[in-house]
Amino acid sequence: MDTTASARIVLVPGFWLGAWAWDEVAALLRAQGRDVVPLTLPGLEPDHPARGEVTLEEQVAAIIEAIGDGPTVLVAHSGAAIPATVAIDRVPDRIVRSVWVDTAPVVDGAAMDASFEGEEMPLSQAWDEELEQGSMRDLTDAQLAEFQRRAVPEPAGAVRDAAQLHDERRLDVPGIVVCTAFPAEEYRAYAEQGMPFLAGLLEHRALTLVDRPTGHWPMWSKPAELATIIAEAG
Repeated sequence: MDTTASARIVLVPGFWLGAWAWDEVAALLRAQGRDVVPLTLPGLEPDHPARGEVTLEEQVAAIIEAIGDGPTVLVAHSGAAIPATVAIDRVPDRIVRSVWVDTAPVVDGAAMDASFEGEEMPLSQAWDEELEQGSMRDLTDAQLAEFQRRAVPEPAGAVRDAAQLHDERRLDVPGIVVCTAFPAEEYRAYAEQGMPFLAGLLEHRALTLVDRPTGHWPMWSKPAELATIIAEAG
């Protein structure tokens, strides 16, 4: 039986984003009759009363709750790779496939920035660097303005807390890495050169890398192409 055909699709956005970031992709998938669950991770609600107290563990728990009993296709964008990897480590038997959007599964002990200080990281702290690196490629002025308007500061716990991984079955969960900001061959090269955030590429045994050139936010710049990849994954 093809378990992916009826699998729930859980969409986890990266830093500063809520479920709204997946609106176009989710609509395209639902039009195909898919069960789609876009997430706003704990601490990313605009009115969260204590963002600085939110932990990585709380975000992991929210993903596992959305996964339910499975089968699930788990889609993670950017910094969501850390809680998504931990979630897969906890319930590998419920994930039929993973999709990593301009990111990759992480290794044990990985953190986005273990030395980060403060209670939250606002988008403004990274905005100029993102522009300089070209990660905003293919976004319209309206999309950029909407991003700035709706972005929510990232809880410090999600930035500082380290992934704690224990179940090596996660390494055999089939996955697709959607390479947007730079080509697949560079993903592999950077991993081999020791880039910490891509180290999981060297561990996982069932990953396929695909090129879809655009910026770091393909859910906005290339929603139809990304929805097709996700649909075909599950």
